Amino acid sequence: MSPGKDTTAINPPPACPMHQAPKPPPGCPMHRQENGESLNPDNNIPNLAQSPFPDQEIPLPTERVISSIPKAKTNDSSKWEYPSPQQFYNALRRKGWETPEDAIETMVDIHNWMNEEAWNEVMKWEKEHSDTCCEPKLLRFQGRPQQLSPKARIMGFFGAPKPFDRHDWIIDRCGKEVRYVIDYYGGQDDVANDVPVFHLDVRPALDSMESAMDRLKFGVREAFARFKSESQTSSKTA
Repeated sequence: MSPGKDTTAINPPPACPMHQAPKPPPGCPMHRQENGESLNPDNNIPNLAQSPFPDQEIPLPTERVISSIPKAKTNDSSKWEYPSPQQFYNALRRKGWETPEDAIETMVDIHNWMNEEAWNEVMKWEKEHSDTCCEPKLLRFQGRPQQLSPKARIMGFFGAPKPFDRHDWIIDRCGKEVRYVIDYYGGQDDVANDVPVFHLDVRPALDSMESAMDRLKFGVREAFARFKSESQTSSKTA
């Protein structure tokens, strides 16, 4: 059962190394604070070292991939950076999660790919405001895997699975802060094609009347599209 009608199912392209990939951990390990560590207020992530663990057997890359997500608080075209495989592995080890070293790079690929897809979904919503802001940027974000969103809680009451992670992203809409909620779900894998499937439920949080109206407009639009599609199907089979 999918978590909601407006979720987006995503799966990697045919040649992607994420086929036969391990499942992502229950909540992004980068968003974990321990032993009074100070966190970066922009992403709620501690400063993770790039040095390998003493018992680490496989060298992991320390290069960080530049995302396509524009970064606010800058006067240029800076983009957010993703953690390196070594940083990701260090984060997993800090939490005591057993992860094969040879799977880390693939897990980082999954992490980066899902966040790129999440930004694509955010931009679909932001197109509604392109007349007043043509270049929204990601201001800050926070992982909240232990805090179910109201929608996820309601859907769970009706039997839907719980998301394995949740992020809250704050968008800078040309001077206006807008919060988005992103629930990450594991889907039923496409066994025939050996492809993992994920569902992202991305929507503006109900923090303002404007966001509520956006949600209402999208809901009506999707309902009308489904009705039109079902009507056309009925006409063809009649």
